[in-house]
Amino acid sequence: MTTDVFVGLGSNLENPAAQLARAVAELAALPQTTLVAQSPFYASRPVGPQDQPDFVNGAVWLRTDLAPHALLDHLQAIEQAHGRERMRHWGPRTLDLDILLFGQETLDDERLVVPHRELVNRDFALQPLLDLNPDLTLPDGRTVAALRQSCPDNGLRKLPPIPRAPFSPN
Repeated sequence: MTTDVFVGLGSNLENPAAQLARAVAELAALPQTTLVAQSPFYASRPVGPQDQPDFVNGAVWLRTDLAPHALLDHLQAIEQAHGRERMRHWGPRTLDLDILLFGQETLDDERLVVPHRELVNRDFALQPLLDLNPDLTLPDGRTVAALRQSCPDNGLRKLPPIPRAPFSPN
C-alpha cells in the first residue's frame, strides 16, 4: 500500500545545504519510493547546545510502498553514508533524517516514534511541512498550519534555492 510520508532533513556540518541537496537526490532514488516534492531550505539556531553552527533544515514529501521501519533503515543508511556520528544528544551532525509523518499512522516503539515526538515544537520542521502541503494534518486532527502559528520561534530564515544534486550511487 502506498503511503504519503514526510521526512525532515537537517545538517550543520560540512556544507549543510549541499548535504541536504545530496540527501534529497538519494531519497528520490529509494526503492518503491517516489519524491513528490521538496521544501525550501531554512537556517535556524540549534536546539540544545548552542556551541555549534546553525542548522539548515528542510523536508521532502515521499510516496512509498516501504513499511515504516524499512524506510527508517534506508534513512539511517543514507545518514551513515554522509558520515553521521551520534556523539552528543542534539549535537552537530552531517545529516539527520527523521520520519515526521507516515500517512495517518501513529507508531511508538524503541526505534521509531511517528509523528515525530518534537514536531509540534520545531518551527524548522513545521514550516517546511507547511510549504509542502498547507492542508496537512496530524493523525490527531491538528493542522500543521495551526501548530506552526503557535510554535516557538527559533530564528528561522529561508535560504535561497539550491539546485538538487545529481544522485550517483558511488
